[in-house]
Amino acid sequence: MATTEYKPRLKEKYKNEVIPALKKQFQYKSSMQVPKLEKICINQGVGDAVSDKKLIESAIKEMTTITGQKAVPTYSTKDISNFKLRKGVAIGVRVTLRGEKMYEFLDRLIASALPRIRDFKGINDKGFDGNGNYTFGVSEQIIFPEIDIDKVQKITGMDITFVTSATTDKEAHALLTEFGIPFKRKAS
Repeated sequence: MATTEYKPRLKEKYKNEVIPALKKQFQYKSSMQVPKLEKICINQGVGDAVSDKKLIESAIKEMTTITGQKAVPTYSTKDISNFKLRKGVAIGVRVTLRGEKMYEFLDRLIASALPRIRDFKGINDKGFDGNGNYTFGVSEQIIFPEIDIDKVQKITGMDITFVTSATTDKEAHALLTEFGIPFKRKAS
């Protein structure tokens, strides 16, 4: 009896649907020219962690639960007296997803997390950086079904960055749209 190896749904979709669609749209000669999603970086700033160290621990736990990969704390690089901030104090958490975990997270983000945002009309497409990367913010971490709302100490947002191999924003927009990211419709 042969066991079938598990492959993420969006990884298969990339091979079977996204590559042919983008190859046709941009007239690429080879499928190796088609841009691909390289990594997803998720950052969460926890400013109140300066006074309460437990917030970083809970943020690490929540981010690890959401992404399925261990989150690491980020530390301040300099002293800022106005914010009572010392150099080397943990002020946020981050995760970089690649490979299968990246496709799994993207699938969960599109299928279950984004539709849970109140009054959701699509993601703003102004987050492109000019080099084919896209960043957008989520205002509440409780949109992810993995989070137990009763155990959340503080509602914080996060930034999600898609790093692609695309050279232009137009190619990156087309790639992310093919994956199923719901961008806002342009008013006609």
